[in-house]
Amino acid sequence: MYADRLPTAVRQLLTDLLVVIWVYAWIRAGLWINDMVEKLGVPGQKLQEAGTGIAGNLGDIGGKVGRVPLVGDDLTAPFNSAADAANSIAEAGREQQEIVDNLALTMALLIIAVPLALVLFLWLPKRLRWMRRAAVAAQVRNEPAGQDLLALRALAGRPLNELAKLGPDIAQSWRNGDAEAVRALAALELKDLGLRAAKSR
Repeated sequence: MYADRLPTAVRQLLTDLLVVIWVYAWIRAGLWINDMVEKLGVPGQKLQEAGTGIAGNLGDIGGKVGRVPLVGDDLTAPFNSAADAANSIAEAGREQQEIVDNLALTMALLIIAVPLALVLFLWLPKRLRWMRRAAVAAQVRNEPAGQDLLALRALAGRPLNELAKLGPDIAQSWRNGDAEAVRALAALELKDLGLRAAKSR
């Protein structure tokens, strides 16, 4: 998971820790936003409770008034209408809570999704690609054929100024099979990956 050269390994470890802290901070921010938005649902909750309570009381009163002989049914109608209106208020409070819940969840997910997407689609692929390359390089670095592959990779991918430091004829020396040139080029590629050079035989 980490390079065996200390500076590269420290840099990778610090980067990994920063990414974990960064993701954790955004998750906490998303949960905080969720809690803050959920508080907007408190009025709706109180409205629902009040509406339900009023509707229940009016229903009870209507039931009692309905028992009055002769005029009970006429007296019950206004209480039933008022109870229906109170139930509508309670339903409005419930709907408001539902809207607030959906809004809180959506905002929290949006706040968390963007940083997670950056980690999953930008940082993680690069990290995994390095791990694959480093694992293969570590396996082949002590084999002559592996050294040659690493040298070829260095010739193909390293900047010209780095290659020039190994000597003006480094490419020709590699073509001639010069073991020293191959080792130097392989070490250059391994250094770029944060790995130590092959053990000398």
